[in-house]
Amino acid sequence: MAAFDTEYIDTVVIGGGQAGLSVGHHLAAHGVDFVILDANPRIGDAWRNRWDSLRVFTPAKFSGLDGMPYPAHPDYFPTKDEYADYLEAYAHRFDLPVRLGVEVDRLTRRGDHYVVAAGDEMIEVNNVVVAMAHYQVPKVPAFAAELDPSIFQIHSRDYRNPSQLHPGDALVVGAGNSGVEIALDIHDGRRVWLAGDYPGHIPFAIDSFLARKLLVRLVLRGLFHRLLSERTPIGRRFRDRKMGHGVPLVRTKPRDIDAAGIEHVARVEGVSQGLPRLAAGRTIDVANVVWCTGFEPGFSWIDIDVMENGFPRHRRGVVEESPGLFFVGLEFLYAVSSSQFHGVGRDAAHVARAVASRRPSAVGATTG
Repeated sequence: MAAFDTEYIDTVVIGGGQAGLSVGHHLAAHGVDFVILDANPRIGDAWRNRWDSLRVFTPAKFSGLDGMPYPAHPDYFPTKDEYADYLEAYAHRFDLPVRLGVEVDRLTRRGDHYVVAAGDEMIEVNNVVVAMAHYQVPKVPAFAAELDPSIFQIHSRDYRNPSQLHPGDALVVGAGNSGVEIALDIHDGRRVWLAGDYPGHIPFAIDSFLARKLLVRLVLRGLFHRLLSERTPIGRRFRDRKMGHGVPLVRTKPRDIDAAGIEHVARVEGVSQGLPRLAAGRTIDVANVVWCTGFEPGFSWIDIDVMENGFPRHRRGVVEESPGLFFVGLEFLYAVSSSQFHGVGRDAAHVARAVASRRPSAVGATTG
Protein backbone atom coordinates (compact mmCIF):
# COMPACT_ATOMS: atom_id res chain seq x y z
CA MET A 1 0.00 0.00 0.00
CA ALA A 2 1.39 3.40 -0.96
CA ALA A 3 2.17 5.82 1.82
CA PHE A 4 -0.99 7.30 3.31
CA ASP A 5 -3.37 5.47 0.98
CA THR A 6 -6.65 5.00 2.78
CA GLU A 7 -8.37 1.65 3.18
CA TYR A 8 -12.06 1.41 3.99
CA ILE A 9 -13.37 -1.29 6.33
CA ASP A 10 -16.57 -1.38 8.36
CA THR A 11 -14.96 -2.32 11.69
CA VAL A 12 -11.44 -2.46 13.10
CA VAL A 13 -10.58 -4.33 16.30
CA ILE A 14 -7.38 -3.03 17.90
CA GLY A 15 -5.62 -5.78 19.85
CA GLY A 16 -5.29 -9.47 19.03
CA GLY A 17 -5.25 -10.98 22.53
CA GLN A 18 -8.09 -12.89 24.14
CA ALA A 19 -10.37 -9.82 24.13
CA GLY A 20 -9.79 -8.99 20.47
CA LEU A 21 -10.14 -12.58 19.32
CA SER A 22 -13.36 -12.94 21.33
CA VAL A 23 -14.76 -9.83 19.68
CA GLY A 24 -13.71 -11.16 16.28
CA HIS A 25 -15.48 -14.47 16.89
CA HIS A 26 -18.74 -12.69 17.69
CA LEU A 27 -18.43 -10.13 14.90
CA ALA A 28 -17.98 -12.95 12.40
CA ALA A 29 -21.16 -14.57 13.71
CA HIS A 30 -23.03 -11.33 12.89
CA GLY A 31 -21.51 -11.12 9.40
CA VAL A 32 -19.65 -7.87 10.13
CA ASP A 33 -16.77 -6.94 7.83
CA PHE A 34 -13.81 -6.46 10.15
CA VAL A 35 -10.07 -6.84 10.68
CA ILE A 36 -8.06 -7.31 13.88
CA LEU A 37 -4.82 -5.33 14.22
CA ASP A 38 -2.07 -6.49 16.58
CA ALA A 39 1.42 -5.05 17.06
CA ASN A 40 3.07 -8.39 17.87
CA PRO A 41 4.71 -10.63 15.24
CA ARG A 42 2.69 -13.64 16.39
CA ILE A 43 -0.73 -14.22 17.93
CA GLY A 44 -0.34 -14.87 21.65
CA ASP A 45 2.94 -13.00 22.06
CA ALA A 46 1.51 -10.84 24.83
CA TRP A 47 1.49 -14.07 26.88
CA ARG A 48 4.74 -15.50 25.54
CA ASN A 49 6.58 -12.37 26.61
CA ARG A 50 5.68 -12.70 30.29
CA TRP A 51 7.85 -14.32 32.96
CA ASP A 52 8.88 -17.92 32.33
CA SER A 53 7.24 -19.63 35.30
CA LEU A 54 3.85 -17.96 34.88
CA ARG A 55 0.74 -20.08 34.72
CA VAL A 56 -2.70 -18.63 34.12
CA PHE A 57 -4.73 -18.01 37.25
CA THR A 58 -7.79 -20.02 36.22
CA PRO A 59 -8.12 -23.75 35.47
CA ALA A 60 -8.69 -24.93 31.92
CA LYS A 61 -12.45 -25.27 32.35
CA PHE A 62 -12.62 -21.50 32.90
CA SER A 63 -9.89 -20.55 30.42
CA GLY A 64 -11.45 -21.28 27.04
CA LEU A 65 -12.97 -18.64 24.79
CA ASP A 66 -16.43 -18.88 23.24
CA GLY A 67 -16.72 -21.71 20.74
CA MET A 68 -13.50 -23.51 21.68
CA PRO A 69 -12.90 -24.98 25.17
CA TYR A 70 -9.32 -25.04 26.34
CA PRO A 71 -7.99 -28.49 25.29
CA ALA A 72 -6.78 -29.90 28.61
CA HIS A 73 -8.03 -31.56 31.76
CA PRO A 74 -10.61 -29.18 33.31
CA ASP A 75 -8.49 -28.69 36.46
CA TYR A 76 -5.20 -28.04 34.66
CA PHE A 77 -3.58 -24.59 34.92
CA PRO A 78 -1.98 -23.81 31.53
CA THR A 79 1.47 -22.29 31.26
CA LYS A 80 1.70 -18.90 29.64
CA ASP A 81 3.23 -20.40 26.47
CA GLU A 82 0.52 -23.05 26.27
CA TYR A 83 -2.10 -20.35 26.53
CA ALA A 84 -0.39 -18.30 23.83
CA ASP A 85 -0.52 -21.33 21.53
CA TYR A 86 -4.20 -21.80 22.36
CA LEU A 87 -4.95 -18.22 21.27
CA GLU A 88 -3.09 -18.81 18.03
CA ALA A 89 -5.04 -22.01 17.41
CA TYR A 90 -8.29 -20.18 18.21
CA ALA A 91 -7.62 -17.53 15.56
CA HIS A 92 -6.78 -20.21 12.98
CA ARG A 93 -9.79 -22.37 13.80
CA PHE A 94 -12.23 -19.53 13.19
CA ASP A 95 -10.17 -18.00 10.36
CA LEU A 96 -10.12 -14.64 12.07
CA PRO A 97 -8.62 -11.83 9.94
CA VAL A 98 -5.65 -10.82 12.10
CA ARG A 99 -2.99 -8.49 10.73
CA LEU A 100 0.20 -8.87 12.72
CA GLY A 101 3.00 -6.37 13.19
CA VAL A 102 0.61 -3.43 12.89
CA GLU A 103 0.98 -0.93 15.73
CA VAL A 104 -1.72 1.71 15.85
CA ASP A 105 -0.28 5.18 16.36
CA ARG A 106 -3.42 7.28 16.43
CA LEU A 107 -7.18 7.04 16.45
CA THR A 108 -9.19 10.09 15.41
CA ARG A 109 -12.75 10.85 14.48
CA ARG A 110 -13.65 12.29 11.09
CA GLY A 111 -17.30 13.25 10.93
CA ASP A 112 -19.36 10.12 11.51
CA HIS A 113 -16.37 7.85 10.90
CA TYR A 114 -13.01 7.05 12.47
CA VAL A 115 -9.48 7.03 11.11
CA VAL A 116 -7.01 4.44 12.38
CA ALA A 117 -3.39 5.37 11.66
CA ALA A 118 -0.62 2.77 11.82
CA GLY A 119 2.61 4.08 10.37
CA ASP A 120 1.90 4.81 6.69
CA GLU A 121 -1.37 2.88 6.79
CA MET A 122 -4.66 4.73 7.18
CA ILE A 123 -7.93 2.88 7.67
CA GLU A 124 -11.29 4.68 7.64
CA VAL A 125 -13.98 2.81 9.53
CA ASN A 126 -17.51 2.98 10.88
CA ASN A 127 -16.64 1.22 14.12
CA VAL A 128 -13.57 0.79 16.29
CA VAL A 129 -13.30 -1.76 19.09
CA VAL A 130 -10.33 -1.12 21.36
CA ALA A 131 -9.76 -4.64 22.68
CA MET A 132 -6.83 -3.96 24.98
CA ALA A 133 -6.44 -4.07 28.72
CA HIS A 134 -5.26 -0.85 30.32
CA TYR A 135 -2.02 -2.58 31.35
CA GLN A 136 0.07 -1.00 28.60
CA VAL A 137 2.68 1.42 29.98
CA PRO A 138 4.71 0.27 33.02
CA LYS A 139 4.20 2.50 36.05
CA VAL A 140 7.22 3.18 38.26
CA PRO A 141 7.36 5.89 40.96
CA ALA A 142 9.38 8.99 40.11
CA PHE A 143 11.74 8.42 43.03
CA ALA A 144 13.02 5.23 41.34
CA ALA A 145 15.48 7.49 39.49
CA GLU A 146 17.05 8.42 42.84
CA LEU A 147 18.10 4.86 43.68
CA ASP A 148 21.82 4.12 43.68
CA PRO A 149 22.87 3.33 40.06
CA SER A 150 24.37 0.04 41.24
CA ILE A 151 20.90 -1.27 42.10
CA PHE A 152 19.41 -3.22 39.21
CA GLN A 153 15.82 -2.22 38.49
CA ILE A 154 13.27 -4.06 36.36
CA HIS A 155 9.50 -3.85 35.92
CA SER A 156 7.31 -6.95 35.99
CA ARG A 157 6.53 -6.41 32.30
CA ASP A 158 10.17 -7.06 31.43
CA TYR A 159 10.92 -9.72 34.04
CA ARG A 160 11.42 -13.25 32.65
CA ASN A 161 13.43 -15.26 35.19
CA PRO A 162 15.88 -14.86 38.12
CA SER A 163 18.92 -14.94 35.82
CA GLN A 164 18.19 -11.33 34.86
CA LEU A 165 18.86 -10.13 38.39
CA HIS A 166 22.27 -9.17 39.73
CA PRO A 167 23.83 -11.31 42.47
CA GLY A 168 22.50 -10.29 45.86
CA ASP A 169 19.26 -9.57 47.66
CA ALA A 170 16.09 -8.20 46.11
CA LEU A 171 13.11 -6.05 46.94
CA VAL A 172 9.84 -6.71 45.12
CA VAL A 173 7.59 -3.64 45.24
CA GLY A 174 3.89 -4.42 44.98
CA ALA A 175 2.10 -7.31 46.71
CA GLY A 176 -0.53 -8.17 44.11
CA ASN A 177 -0.63 -11.38 42.08
CA SER A 178 2.41 -10.51 39.97
CA GLY A 179 4.49 -9.30 42.92
CA VAL A 180 3.80 -12.36 45.05
CA GLU A 181 4.50 -14.80 42.24
CA ILE A 182 7.72 -13.05 41.20
CA ALA A 183 8.91 -12.86 44.83
CA LEU A 184 8.43 -16.62 45.11
CA ASP A 185 10.19 -17.10 41.77
CA ILE A 186 13.37 -15.27 42.79
CA HIS A 187 13.70 -16.12 46.48
CA ASP A 188 15.78 -19.28 46.17
CA GLY A 189 19.38 -18.44 47.08
CA ARG A 190 18.81 -14.80 47.95
CA ARG A 191 17.03 -12.78 50.60
CA VAL A 192 13.83 -11.21 49.32
CA TRP A 193 11.55 -8.53 50.73
CA LEU A 194 8.01 -7.97 49.44
CA ALA A 195 6.68 -4.45 49.96
CA GLY A 196 3.10 -3.22 49.91
CA ASP A 197 -0.39 -4.14 51.01
CA TYR A 198 -1.98 -7.39 49.90
CA PRO A 199 -5.17 -6.85 47.83
CA GLY A 200 -6.87 -9.67 49.73
CA HIS A 201 -6.86 -13.31 48.70
CA ILE A 202 -9.18 -16.18 47.89
CA PRO A 203 -9.30 -18.06 51.21
CA PHE A 204 -8.75 -21.55 49.84
CA ALA A 205 -6.27 -23.39 47.64
CA ILE A 206 -7.70 -23.23 44.13
CA ASP A 207 -6.04 -26.52 43.17
CA SER A 208 -7.49 -28.43 46.14
CA PHE A 209 -10.17 -31.09 45.70
CA LEU A 210 -12.85 -28.93 47.33
CA ALA A 211 -11.94 -25.93 45.19
CA ARG A 212 -11.95 -27.97 41.99
CA LYS A 213 -15.38 -29.38 42.70
CA LEU A 214 -17.15 -26.40 44.20
CA LEU A 215 -15.42 -23.26 45.41
CA VAL A 216 -13.72 -22.14 42.19
CA ARG A 217 -17.06 -22.39 40.43
CA LEU A 218 -18.71 -20.31 43.15
CA VAL A 219 -15.99 -17.66 43.10
CA LEU A 220 -15.27 -17.41 39.39
CA ARG A 221 -18.76 -17.90 38.02
CA GLY A 222 -20.83 -16.77 40.96
CA LEU A 223 -18.91 -14.02 42.75
CA PHE A 224 -16.67 -12.58 40.00
CA HIS A 225 -19.03 -13.11 37.05
CA ARG A 226 -22.52 -12.45 38.44
CA LEU A 227 -22.56 -10.89 41.90
CA LEU A 228 -19.69 -8.41 41.51
CA SER A 229 -21.01 -6.70 38.39
CA GLU A 230 -22.47 -3.33 37.50
CA ARG A 231 -25.91 -4.93 37.71
CA THR A 232 -25.76 -5.23 41.50
CA PRO A 233 -25.34 -2.59 44.22
CA ILE A 234 -22.57 -4.62 45.89
CA GLY A 235 -20.82 -4.92 42.56
CA ARG A 236 -20.92 -1.19 41.94
CA ARG A 237 -19.57 -0.49 45.43
CA PHE A 238 -16.77 -3.02 44.86
CA ARG A 239 -15.91 -1.38 41.53
CA ASP A 240 -15.70 2.10 43.03
CA ARG A 241 -13.57 0.91 45.96
CA LYS A 242 -11.22 -1.51 44.20
CA MET A 243 -10.87 -0.08 40.69
CA GLY A 244 -7.17 0.09 39.84
CA HIS A 245 -6.07 -1.77 42.97
CA GLY A 246 -5.87 -5.25 41.48
CA VAL A 247 -7.88 -8.40 42.11
CA PRO A 248 -7.35 -10.55 45.21
CA LEU A 249 -4.52 -13.09 45.20
CA VAL A 250 -5.81 -16.11 43.32
CA ARG A 251 -3.31 -18.95 43.35
CA THR A 252 -0.97 -17.70 46.06
CA LYS A 253 -1.60 -16.71 49.67
CA PRO A 254 0.23 -14.51 52.20
CA ARG A 255 1.17 -17.70 54.04
CA ASP A 256 3.16 -18.79 50.95
CA ILE A 257 5.32 -15.70 51.35
CA ASP A 258 5.85 -16.47 55.04
CA ALA A 259 6.65 -20.13 54.35
CA ALA A 260 9.28 -19.16 51.80
CA GLY A 261 11.07 -16.95 54.32
CA ILE A 262 10.23 -13.79 52.37
CA GLU A 263 9.77 -10.76 54.63
CA HIS A 264 6.60 -8.79 53.98
CA VAL A 265 7.19 -5.09 54.70
CA ALA A 266 5.39 -1.76 54.42
CA ARG A 267 5.04 0.07 51.15
CA VAL A 268 8.02 1.89 49.65
CA GLU A 269 7.59 5.66 49.88
CA GLY A 270 10.95 7.08 48.78
CA VAL A 271 14.74 6.87 48.74
CA SER A 272 17.30 7.55 51.46
CA GLN A 273 21.01 7.60 50.64
CA GLY A 274 20.35 5.72 47.44
CA LEU A 275 18.35 2.92 49.10
CA PRO A 276 14.60 2.25 48.99
CA ARG A 277 12.86 3.69 52.06
CA LEU A 278 9.76 2.12 53.55
CA ALA A 279 6.77 4.04 54.94
CA ALA A 280 8.04 3.53 58.49
CA GLY A 281 11.41 5.10 57.59
CA ARG A 282 13.38 1.85 57.36
CA THR A 283 15.74 1.45 54.40
CA ILE A 284 16.37 -1.86 52.60
CA ASP A 285 19.89 -2.56 51.33
CA VAL A 286 19.43 -4.61 48.15
CA ALA A 287 21.11 -5.26 44.84
CA ASN A 288 17.83 -5.53 42.90
CA VAL A 289 14.41 -3.91 42.83
CA VAL A 290 11.55 -5.49 40.89
CA TRP A 291 8.73 -3.03 40.33
CA CYS A 292 5.33 -4.78 40.35
CA THR A 293 3.61 -1.43 40.58
CA GLY A 294 1.12 -1.75 37.77
CA PHE A 295 0.60 0.13 34.55
CA GLU A 296 -0.66 3.37 33.15
CA PRO A 297 -3.71 2.99 30.90
CA GLY A 298 -1.68 3.77 27.78
CA PHE A 299 -4.52 5.24 25.71
CA SER A 300 -2.82 8.54 24.82
CA TRP A 301 -2.94 7.54 21.14
CA ILE A 302 -6.74 7.90 21.19
CA ASP A 303 -7.27 11.48 20.03
CA ILE A 304 -10.96 11.64 20.88
CA ASP A 305 -12.43 13.43 23.87
CA VAL A 306 -13.86 10.40 25.65
CA MET A 307 -11.24 9.94 28.36
CA GLU A 308 -11.32 10.78 32.03
CA ASN A 309 -8.17 10.27 34.12
CA GLY A 310 -6.80 8.09 31.34
CA PHE A 311 -9.82 5.78 31.16
CA PRO A 312 -12.69 5.85 28.66
CA ARG A 313 -16.18 6.90 29.65
CA HIS A 314 -18.42 4.04 28.60
CA ARG A 315 -21.43 1.98 29.46
CA ARG A 316 -20.55 -1.71 29.32
CA GLY A 317 -17.96 -1.04 26.64
CA VAL A 318 -20.16 1.24 24.52
CA VAL A 319 -19.00 4.87 24.29
CA GLU A 320 -22.36 6.57 23.93
CA GLU A 321 -20.93 10.07 23.39
CA SER A 322 -18.92 8.85 20.37
CA PRO A 323 -21.10 6.37 18.45
CA GLY A 324 -19.10 3.58 16.85
CA LEU A 325 -16.37 3.51 19.50
CA PHE A 326 -16.22 0.51 21.83
CA PHE A 327 -13.93 -1.04 24.45
CA VAL A 328 -13.45 -4.65 25.57
CA GLY A 329 -10.91 -6.16 27.98
CA LEU A 330 -10.82 -3.37 30.55
CA GLU A 331 -10.79 -4.07 34.26
CA PHE A 332 -14.39 -4.19 35.50
CA LEU A 333 -15.81 -3.28 32.09
CA TYR A 334 -19.00 -4.91 33.41
CA ALA A 335 -17.87 -7.26 36.18
CA VAL A 336 -14.75 -8.51 37.94
CA SER A 337 -14.65 -11.29 35.33
CA SER A 338 -14.38 -8.79 32.46
CA SER A 339 -10.60 -9.05 32.45
CA GLN A 340 -10.68 -12.83 32.91
CA PHE A 341 -11.05 -15.54 30.27
CA HIS A 342 -14.47 -16.72 31.34
CA GLY A 343 -15.86 -13.18 31.41
CA VAL A 344 -14.43 -11.54 28.31
CA GLY A 345 -16.74 -13.49 25.99
CA ARG A 346 -19.86 -12.01 27.57
CA ASP A 347 -18.53 -8.49 27.07
CA ALA A 348 -17.35 -9.30 23.52
CA ALA A 349 -20.79 -10.64 22.60
CA HIS A 350 -22.49 -7.52 23.99
CA VAL A 351 -20.20 -5.18 22.06
CA ALA A 352 -20.44 -7.24 18.85
CA ARG A 353 -24.23 -6.97 18.99
CA ALA A 354 -23.91 -3.21 19.42
CA VAL A 355 -21.57 -3.02 16.41
CA ALA A 356 -23.86 -5.16 14.26
CA SER A 357 -26.89 -3.04 15.19
CA ARG A 358 -25.39 0.14 13.75
CA ARG A 359 -26.81 1.06 10.39
CA PRO A 360 -24.34 1.04 7.47
CA SER A 361 -23.07 4.41 6.32
CA ALA A 362 -21.01 5.64 3.42
CA VAL A 363 -17.88 3.74 4.46
CA GLY A 364 -17.91 0.43 2.60
CA ALA A 365 -15.80 -2.68 2.47
CA THR A 366 -13.81 -1.77 -0.60
CA THR A 367 -10.31 -0.40 -0.88
CA GLY A 368 -9.85 3.11 -2.19
